[in-house]
Amino acid sequence: MKYRICLILLVSVLCWPAALLADAAAAPGDATINVSGSAVASEAPDRVSVTFGVESLEPTSQAALAANARLMKSAVDALRDLGVEEDWISTSRFSIHAQYDNHHNRQTGENKQVLRGYRVSNILRIETPELELVAPIIDTAVEAGVNRVDNIQFFLSPAAMSDLQDALIEAAVNDARERAEKALAALGQQITGVKQVNLADFAGPMPMQLNFQRMEVAASAPTQVFASDQQVRTSVSVTFLIGPVKQ
Repeated sequence: MKYRICLILLVSVLCWPAALLADAAAAPGDATINVSGSAVASEAPDRVSVTFGVESLEPTSQAALAANARLMKSAVDALRDLGVEEDWISTSRFSIHAQYDNHHNRQTGENKQVLRGYRVSNILRIETPELELVAPIIDTAVEAGVNRVDNIQFFLSPAAMSDLQDALIEAAVNDARERAEKALAALGQQITGVKQVNLADFAGPMPMQLNFQRMEVAASAPTQVFASDQQVRTSVSVTFLIGPVKQ
């Protein structure tokens, strides 16, 4: 009799943890569904930057610097008269280096480098919220002596980008919830909470870049430049807690 009682008691003890594990596995709130959501929006740019400069080649470095400074001063003065503000202008890069020509001696077969002169390159960047000034800035700069226009970029200011990103996060999360609800409805389940949210990096907008070849003289017709909307997209991954739909 004692043996039988001990056996029954032992079986009960061994079954007890298994029963607890089964109850824990079935506990509501542990079940989850992971869903991705995305959002995209287009916004008109509110900033434009123009990168341009002056390149000068002279026999000596002093002459090249003087020629470059003279043309750059003429361009900056003309741009100020146009309405370009001081804090819009910044130096993008400045360089001075010797320029050599390669000469090949057919009789001896030797190659020789001969100093051609010194090249000075002074590149400025103008960033402005006045998008309508971009074409006049280019024309005015070239007429005043600028002989290279590297690129034009239309983009969103940090404030505009921040507002757009906030709206996109909300839209992407709502998209994830709607997708989860549609999938769960067919299974008789519902969202009971949120376990985890992962935000992806924002994609774009890539700056709209227009490249220009080096120009020696101003074009006869006014420059025409048109901006296009900037597209920004993002995505989120949300892990929802789920449970049966309550009747």
